[in-house]
Amino acid sequence: MLSPLSWWNDAVVNLPLALIFASIVGVFYKPVAVKGSTAFDAMVILGYWLTNVLGFVLMHKGLKQVVSNKDSKYSLRSLAKDIGISLIYTLLIVILIKLGILRPIQDYFTKK
Repeated sequence: MLSPLSWWNDAVVNLPLALIFASIVGVFYKPVAVKGSTAFDAMVILGYWLTNVLGFVLMHKGLKQVVSNKDSKYSLRSLAKDIGISLIYTLLIVILIKLGILRPIQDYFTKK
């Protein structure tokens, strides 16, 4: 269920966790928006990166342990690949935020 390689992991695991994280931060920290961007926008991205990149690192490390039966290092190449994939998804998240599709959880329950 938590595999970053599944097609639904971002939609079902990472993005909801990032939205929850950003919504919680937004309850306590409400700065003035800077050029149309808010703390919520930044926290969704940070939350997504925390869940997604950490998922890739943990999965890669676990798989290497199972296959090689020893603890091996996470290579710089693997990290670069994982970061590249995450950047593509991050761009998609930014677009969804700017279109108003992703917003703080409490905003889904209030009329504007």
